[in-house]
Amino acid sequence: MSTKLDRITEMAKTQPQVRFTSLAHMLTPEFLAETWKLMNRRGAPGVDGETSQEFAENLAARCEQLVGKLRDRSYRPPPVRRVEIPKGDGKTRPLGIPTVEDRLLQRSVARVLEAIYETDFLPCSYGFRPKRSPHDALRDLRNQLMAGGVTSVFETDIRGFFNHLNHQWLMKMLRLRIGDSVILRLIGKWLKAGVFVDGIVVRSDEGSPQGGPISPLLANIYLHYALDLWFTKVAARQCKGAVYLVRFADDFIAGFQHPNEARRFSGAVKERLGKFNLELAENKTRLMRFGRLPFLKGQKLDSFDFLGFQHVGGQDRRGRFAVYRLPTRKSCSKFLDKVKQELERKRHARGYEQQGMLTRMMVGFYRYFGVRSSLRRLNLLRQHVMRAWRTTIRQKGQRSKDAWYKLNQKPWFKLPHPVVYVP
Repeated sequence: MSTKLDRITEMAKTQPQVRFTSLAHMLTPEFLAETWKLMNRRGAPGVDGETSQEFAENLAARCEQLVGKLRDRSYRPPPVRRVEIPKGDGKTRPLGIPTVEDRLLQRSVARVLEAIYETDFLPCSYGFRPKRSPHDALRDLRNQLMAGGVTSVFETDIRGFFNHLNHQWLMKMLRLRIGDSVILRLIGKWLKAGVFVDGIVVRSDEGSPQGGPISPLLANIYLHYALDLWFTKVAARQCKGAVYLVRFADDFIAGFQHPNEARRFSGAVKERLGKFNLELAENKTRLMRFGRLPFLKGQKLDSFDFLGFQHVGGQDRRGRFAVYRLPTRKSCSKFLDKVKQELERKRHARGYEQQGMLTRMMVGFYRYFGVRSSLRRLNLLRQHVMRAWRTTIRQKGQRSKDAWYKLNQKPWFKLPHPVVYVP
């Protein structure tokens, strides 16, 4: 199977204008079973209530049955189950959970399409791509800011992108590279499958539910044509100085050498995305002074947030310009709120159990935010977690009014200190 995908990738790379008209034959029972091993099998069940464990009990037969439905065109994707995920400030993010069978088929189709589109996607795109992480995007951004001739940074993200993704535009984009009617029909069915909300199936002519394995790939394809190619072939060529783009899903940063070009881009990008039924989130859109050149001129620099980090300009020990990354206060507040919720849930657990739970949470936070410049803020966050833990212990009962010096003598009242995980 990997050899066949490699051949598709090689063809897509050497023939960037070719349309692939025969891809559905890749969706064999063996390919689906291979894909099953690559999936996260701990996900929640969909509208049918079937779990991953139940599906795997008869995996070979289920894969055969699923391929049979594809061949006789009887496959009908069920609607996704919607759950609301808290995102801070009292707001929630809708998450769509397909059935286990549907997840397997979506991931299988996504593997085939990735073999094609990974050769098309530009280096500025980082979100939800194999062998590309948020830290790769952050590293590229930092290098551009420190070494490039940037003086202005345009920060924004797209308002409700997954809810406003236009189906007609997406299918037009897909047909530029995909000519297989089976694959195109499947994607069309997934887009129109609808969402199961309070016992009612809600369908829409726009949007792609977050949560399905194929949704991130479709989002990248949409923004590849709507933003990335336009920026590279049109917007960047109209600029005289240095210019670059770093995009992670619907969140992107653009840097410019000349402030007037940055201002022109801020209007042009709104017009460009408007053609594709997208608009920028005004409360998250800013044009600011940032970079090595304004620092050398002694100008005051702004700071901006990207992928959970606050980017601050300053100088290193040798007096040179440096970009420092700190966990945003919003990221720290959300994490601390989650810690307090877990402590409340495990209020009556033993000390060692609470320690194990908090240690796992802290290490997970450190692994993402553990850069050298963030250690001071991470240490401060650790102190807040320790105080929240002590408060929970003292609320157990009248006899649990332990002072700090008593708790510090307990062998379990310890949490890991932050270390540098990301070089």
